[in-house]
Amino acid sequence: MNKRIFVLFCLLITLLLITGSARAQEPKKIPRIGFLAVAPLSTLAQRTEAFRQGLRELGYVESKNIFIEWRSAEGNSDRVPNFAAELVQLKVDVIVTGGSRATYSAKTATVTIPIVMAQDPDPVANGFITSLARPGGNITGLSILSPELSGKRLELLKEIVPKLSRVAVFGTTTTAEDIKSLEEIKHAAETMKVQVQYLDILTGKDIDPGFRAANKAQAEAVLWMVSGSVFRPHRIQIVELAVKSRLPVIYNSAESVEAGGLMSYGVNGSVVYRRAATYVDKILKGAKPADLPVEQPTKFEFIINLKAAKQIGLTIPPNVLARADRVIR
Repeated sequence: MNKRIFVLFCLLITLLLITGSARAQEPKKIPRIGFLAVAPLSTLAQRTEAFRQGLRELGYVESKNIFIEWRSAEGNSDRVPNFAAELVQLKVDVIVTGGSRATYSAKTATVTIPIVMAQDPDPVANGFITSLARPGGNITGLSILSPELSGKRLELLKEIVPKLSRVAVFGTTTTAEDIKSLEEIKHAAETMKVQVQYLDILTGKDIDPGFRAANKAQAEAVLWMVSGSVFRPHRIQIVELAVKSRLPVIYNSAESVEAGGLMSYGVNGSVVYRRAATYVDKILKGAKPADLPVEQPTKFEFIINLKAAKQIGLTIPPNVLARADRVIR
C-alpha cells in the first residue's frame, strides 16, 4: 500500500511539473494597438514616428512586444467609420486617434475599448469627454488648445504687419473648435481694429478659390485654421498660393513652415504624439481612461521662415524674430 501511495505521489508531482512547465512556455499575449487617422499616413510620418519613439522609451518595440494596426482613410473621411469598426472587430486593446474625425468614429464604434486622442483641439466642446480633469468615459489623451491660440496668432500677424487692417481667416465651420476659434479671433480683431473675412474651406477644392476671394477683398494677411485631411495633402499648394498672392500666412503647425510657409504658432505635433504613448502604457497596465486627466500643452512653438518672408518681400521686425523658438533661414 505504501508503495502504491508513493508511486501515485510521484505521478502527481510529475504531472504538476509538466503542467507548470507547459504554462510557463505559453506565449504571453502581445498587446495590439489600433491607430486611426483620416489623413494619409505619409503626411503624418513625423508624428507617427514620434509615437513609436514614445513607445520605445517605455519599452515597447513594434512587432516584438506590441503590435500596431495602422488604419488611414487616405483623406476620405467617409471611410473612417469602417476602419473604426474594423479595429473593434480585431479586439485591439487600445485605439489611438489622430484627430477629431477619427476620435468621433472610434467613439461611435465602441464604448468599451479605451481610446487615446493623440490630439484634439477641444475635446469637451466636441463631446468626447465630460471634463479635462475627469474624462468620464472610455476616451482620454491630449488637447492642443487650438481655439484659445487663435487670438495670439492674429496678434503675431499684427506685429509683422503693423498697418494690418484686413485679415482673411481660412477655417471650417463644420467643426466645433473652428466656431469657437472664430469667436476668439473676432474678439481680438475688435481690440486691434482689424476687419476679418471668414472663408469656409470644406475640401481641398475650396483652397484656390479661397485665396482668390482673399485677394479680391484686399486681405493683407491670412490666418490659417484648417487642419487634418483637408489641409495636409495640400500643404505645398497652400504655400505656393500664399507666395503667389504675396500674403503673410500664419499656421497652427510647424510642418507648414517646414514645407515653406511663413510662420506658425502652436503645439509641437511630434511632442503630443510621443506623449500619447504614455497613455497607452498606463492603460495597458490597468488604468481606466475615465480616471486619466486629459493633458494640456504647457509649451507653444513660434517658428519663422525667413526664406518665405523674402519671397513675399516681407521684413520680420527684429523684436518678433528674437522671440521665435526656431528660425528657418
